[in-house]
Amino acid sequence: MIEVTSGTASGADLLVVPVLTDRVPGSADGSMPNLDDFESLLDAKDFTGKKGQTQFIATPDGPTDEVLLVGLGDEVDDEGIRRAAGSVAVLVCRYATVATLLHHVDLDAADGAVVLGTQLGAYRFEEYLSEPKDAKFANLVLVGAAADDSVAAASAIADGVILARDLVNRPAKDKPPAALADIASGLSLEISVTVYDEQAIAEKGFGGLAAVNAGADEPARMVVLEYRPDDATSTVVFVGKGIVFDSGGLSIKPAAGMETMKTDMAGAAAVLGAMQAIAELGLRVNVVGITPLTENLTGGSATRPGDVMRAYNGKTIEILNTDAEGRLVLADGLALAAEFDPDLIVDIATLTGACKVALGPAIGGLLSNDDDAAELVEKSAHAAGEKFWRLPLEAEYRPMVESEIADMKNTGGRFGGTITAALILESFVEEGTPWVHLDIAGPARADKADHYITKGASGFGVRTLVAVAAAVAD
Repeated sequence: MIEVTSGTASGADLLVVPVLTDRVPGSADGSMPNLDDFESLLDAKDFTGKKGQTQFIATPDGPTDEVLLVGLGDEVDDEGIRRAAGSVAVLVCRYATVATLLHHVDLDAADGAVVLGTQLGAYRFEEYLSEPKDAKFANLVLVGAAADDSVAAASAIADGVILARDLVNRPAKDKPPAALADIASGLSLEISVTVYDEQAIAEKGFGGLAAVNAGADEPARMVVLEYRPDDATSTVVFVGKGIVFDSGGLSIKPAAGMETMKTDMAGAAAVLGAMQAIAELGLRVNVVGITPLTENLTGGSATRPGDVMRAYNGKTIEILNTDAEGRLVLADGLALAAEFDPDLIVDIATLTGACKVALGPAIGGLLSNDDDAAELVEKSAHAAGEKFWRLPLEAEYRPMVESEIADMKNTGGRFGGTITAALILESFVEEGTPWVHLDIAGPARADKADHYITKGASGFGVRTLVAVAAAVAD
């Protein structure tokens, strides 16, 4: 993590200066450095301040030997500052100490946006490199005064996102269900953790989790995390899909389709990252995190197409495609959530390729049984800088998942796959409980780096879940 302090640019290796379109200084309080011939420097570099434009300029007579100009465009918002800070973090890796004026733009939450964008943009997953890349950037100086509470909150959220990224990026063999359960158990002293092993899973009747785990050598785990601060009266439950590797089971994926399947536990990772951040922030709301964890493999005892499983609430599912496994483990998690008398349930999962087809790689799908709950999560996601688009929970599609021999089947055919998957999940939410389903199949991983998103695991969803908990807090 980058160390963040406030102070002056003196002693820094580089100063970051925000510039709006038409060279309007981005510092609302007039804190732009006094650089000789500033306009002529901009002319020489054809720098106008358009969004995304950057330019290094040598300034031997300035506050630092070099300045990095960062274009912010016509208008700037919190997400624009996060992205600008993330882009800067990538560009300044050869400088040990970087001072910045980005937080001096006219936004209330600019301090936190700069810190969050910087921490996420500077992220690297180098655990398996024999020779990690040389990156000197270690210190960020917020020039002038900074809001300590905003900086601390942003740092806590960044820690949660980075935890999720690390877990998702890690190879499947190094994060079996038991290992992830151990990590969950050590997140925070403020979080109590219950871990159901394979025997308890059978005894409790988590039939969906057991069915998916049947072909795997590594035993499954159901993990329940509880954060219960004093005097909190509202309760939100987060349920995260935790398929640590997905071969598709006997409905096996092609080889290329398995290359990224170590990331199929991104929903569970988002829940763990959010729980850590929520505890560190001390939010005044009861939060329960539920993560069913298993591999989906092809061992001799693997679940067969045509088998029927019975979930925790007693409802049965005919399994016609073993590669539609996420909804099976979420069925148990959602049914278990009812026992905590929640005011809101949010599940998060890399659930359907159909969602990525519909919304592309950067936008998650949102479906809900309650308009108020959907609006709360949508507003929380927007404030956090994560994009979701609401899709209809179309009741007329329910016959598509009806089974002749069970309460339902686990696939609904080729069309409307995101919707039919959500309709299956809705069957395991207790009637009358507000519930929101987040399908993050697209944005959970990135094929290329962009601003504060690094290639590989994005940690998508952590910020939204934290913002939801803050919105529900008393």
